[in-house]
Amino acid sequence: MEEILQNFFGSIGGQLLTIAIIVILMILVAKTDKKKMDVNIMVKTAILIAIAYVLNQITLFRMPQGGSVTPFSMLFVVLVGYLFGVKQGVIAGVVFGLLDLLINPYVIHPVQLILDYPLAFGALGLGSLLRNQKNGLIKTYLIGILGRFIVSSLSGIIFFLDVTNGVWAGLITAIGYNFTYIAAEGFATVLILFIPQLKILFDKYKINQ
Repeated sequence: MEEILQNFFGSIGGQLLTIAIIVILMILVAKTDKKKMDVNIMVKTAILIAIAYVLNQITLFRMPQGGSVTPFSMLFVVLVGYLFGVKQGVIAGVVFGLLDLLINPYVIHPVQLILDYPLAFGALGLGSLLRNQKNGLIKTYLIGILGRFIVSSLSGIIFFLDVTNGVWAGLITAIGYNFTYIAAEGFATVLILFIPQLKILFDKYKINQ
């Protein structure tokens, strides 16, 4: 199963399927709650995802079984939700995850595929539920990376289960493993987000819903 999935997503057919899903999702990003197409949102979302992906390729520290500390790549995915709303944030996260699958596919199990790519990064958009609260940007980011941490840890059980020979041992190992790199990047990013000028800059483009 591992080899079949890995070969499929590395093939032209798998890549075309992934691209088709990304295009459909980007169209959905442009649809606001008023059921209207907003090309401006789609363009800005595409730019933020592109920035996030470029930063994601700059590795400050890489974990041996996947996952790495990058210069604020998760922030730019989270920003989509903060600026435009929950739906756009979740979709943007899923798009980012599929883009990562398109460029760097690593598939060992169907459940791991779903958790690691669309769901883990899609969870980054959930923090935008708090986007209109006081210190909403920081709360949005923290809840977003917490969501990714939880989903990535669940996925990690699949990888570590064979190593630890037990579900609970695998879960504990996965939690510790994912906390190491997600918390490191999260801590550095939160320090940056305390700069008042950044909030002022981002709020200039925020759409209140």
